[in-house]
Amino acid sequence: MAVEELQSIIKRCVIIKNMGWNLVGPVVRCLLWNDKEDDKRKYYFLMLDLLVKLCNPKELLLGLLELIEEPSGKQISQIILLLLQPLQTVIQKLRNNKAYSVGLALSTLWSQLSLLPVPYSKEQIQTDDYGLCQCCKALVEFTKPFVEEVMDDKENSQENENLKDELLKFCFKSLKCPLLTAQFLEQSEEAGNDPLRYFASEIIGFLSAIGHPFPKVLFNHGRKKRTWDYLEFEEEEGKQLADSMASLAYLVFVQGISIDQLPMVLSPSYLLQFNMGHIEVFLQRTEESIFSKGLDLLENGLLRIEDNSLLHQYLEIKSFLTVPQGLVKVMTLCPIETLRKKSLAMLQLYINKLDSQGKYTLFRCLLNTSNHSGVEAFIIQNIKNQIDMSLKRTPNNKWFTGPQLISLLDLVLFLPEGAETDLLQNSDRIMASLNLLRYLVIKDNENDNQTGLWTELGKIQNNFLKPLHTGLNMSKAHYEAEIKNSQENSQEVQNSKDLCSVTVGGEEIPNMPPEMQLKVLHSALFTFDLIESVLARVEELIEIKTKSSSEENMG
Repeated sequence: MAVEELQSIIKRCVIIKNMGWNLVGPVVRCLLWNDKEDDKRKYYFLMLDLLVKLCNPKELLLGLLELIEEPSGKQISQIILLLLQPLQTVIQKLRNNKAYSVGLALSTLWSQLSLLPVPYSKEQIQTDDYGLCQCCKALVEFTKPFVEEVMDDKENSQENENLKDELLKFCFKSLKCPLLTAQFLEQSEEAGNDPLRYFASEIIGFLSAIGHPFPKVLFNHGRKKRTWDYLEFEEEEGKQLADSMASLAYLVFVQGISIDQLPMVLSPSYLLQFNMGHIEVFLQRTEESIFSKGLDLLENGLLRIEDNSLLHQYLEIKSFLTVPQGLVKVMTLCPIETLRKKSLAMLQLYINKLDSQGKYTLFRCLLNTSNHSGVEAFIIQNIKNQIDMSLKRTPNNKWFTGPQLISLLDLVLFLPEGAETDLLQNSDRIMASLNLLRYLVIKDNENDNQTGLWTELGKIQNNFLKPLHTGLNMSKAHYEAEIKNSQENSQEVQNSKDLCSVTVGGEEIPNMPPEMQLKVLHSALFTFDLIESVLARVEELIEIKTKSSSEENMG
């Protein structure tokens, strides 16, 4: 049958109005199969246009949405790009329940788009293999007429309010996917050609256009009294809405999208307080593309604040303690070195911004919760720096001298399990503690006792120095025995060319060549020797200082 004849039949046949939507599927499939721009493809488009004009819009809407839901993989974007314009036309022809139809269409489109991988690099954004970027641009054009319809309705009819609700839901869903994961091109390089940035700008613009400008949305999130009263949003108040709000905060404060709409009177500390909950949401995620945004948003907030000016009262807000704990997790668990280093830098920057009592409170918190020797060593080094600054001031800072400092040192100058503590696993922390103690002995004379060290010296010796001596003797004896055993067995292993295993501290070292095992064991012994040498120096300094003080008192 000639294509022209089929067109003629479509025009004349009355049954097309009610049953023609059944022809849409075959026509769409023909368009997908014949992707070359030829005359046949033009006729298929003409048939699709005629079906859109002639068919019952309600039936056709459901038919089009079914077709959009069918594909997977790269075909998702192909069929969405093909059917968005017909879908928009069909919805605009509907007279009743347009808001419901718009909501159904946007929800279906979003569900399919959320299955597509979000491009990560500049190259992926430019190649757009799965068509997500093209779909986002097309989706903006699909949505614009309905946003304009809301803006033009001056009567605020119930149908208009319903349409606002559906558009608002779509905006929040888009902020979560794809924008929560999306990476953006540097603002200096071709930001105008970034399709995901364009999509983000348009979504934020839609929010303002339908009566929900982002400052109003952001600054009312989390308050007991809402600026909206939509049941579905209340039900989504958990993770989905939190993710959407965090994404919106990142787009505004880090990417600078529509930031000129923010009130200029907001203080840096208020903005940081406001964003801390969003930073917490980011850092709870394990995806690099998401939690890295938390680091960027935290940096953006901290750089606005003067050093030592962030009041300790802020630490009474839960997120001000959970965020640094989240940074510790990134520092210790993230496999990507650049992000580990950035997290460490952000923790140091955060410490720098807190006032003295805030630093003190945070140090106590992290010493109790980090459970990581390297992190504890980092905190102990910061404590040493604060003590040093305090001793140079007049009057001294009460948080890092006297009774307050002694309370903090109780968390530092001790072994968690006494002489049985795993010294190798805790070596970073032990070395930092010994260096801090050596510093205190050198800087604070017994007669001055500004830090309170000399009053507590007996407790420090019993809880830290003596158990450390015992632990070192036990550990060195154990590792020396293991070296001896390994050397005795190495000849047999060399003959058989097999791997061997050694048990250290109750745990078996993974199978490795004997030469490698000996290196590991000798490295452990070297660490113990290093600790022992610093310990000996600390005890020597204590003896010199106490002897000198006794002589002064006698004189």
